Amino acid sequence: MRCPYCTSDDSKVIDSRAYSEGYSIKRRRECLECGKRFTTFENVEHNTFYVVKKNGSREEFQKDKILKGLIQATIKREISYEKIESLVLEIEKELQSNLSGEIESKVLGNIIMKKLRKLDEVAYVRFASVYKEFKDVKSFINEIEELNKKINEEE
Repeated sequence: MRCPYCTSDDSKVIDSRAYSEGYSIKRRRECLECGKRFTTFENVEHNTFYVVKKNGSREEFQKDKILKGLIQATIKREISYEKIESLVLEIEKELQSNLSGEIESKVLGNIIMKKLRKLDEVAYVRFASVYKEFKDVKSFINEIEELNKKINEEE
């Protein structure tokens, strides 16, 4: 691993730890040339798959987009970044195990909303308002009524 400070190729691993629920390894390294320390992450490389958008265009799946959307939906909610990150990993894992190359954005959005609803109902409604492109207050009311129906059915 090349040192980000002096670009030397000689470094040693000081510490290794599982990260992201065991799907990554976080390594603390020390450069043998300049003595500075830095952190690296080792991740499993997944098969590439694509999201088919509403307009028919395709784009490569980017878990960072999901992470950003979930962060926006959970602002000022008592949900840790680790829980959000864990949810993103759970979604990605489900997609990797069940997909054959591409997924429609509508299906992806529904998977995200289903998992988010279990985590936090307010965040779910926030996410749904953007994902479903609510045009007015009535759209919010309808979504909340549907959420209440689902909650009552589960009880």
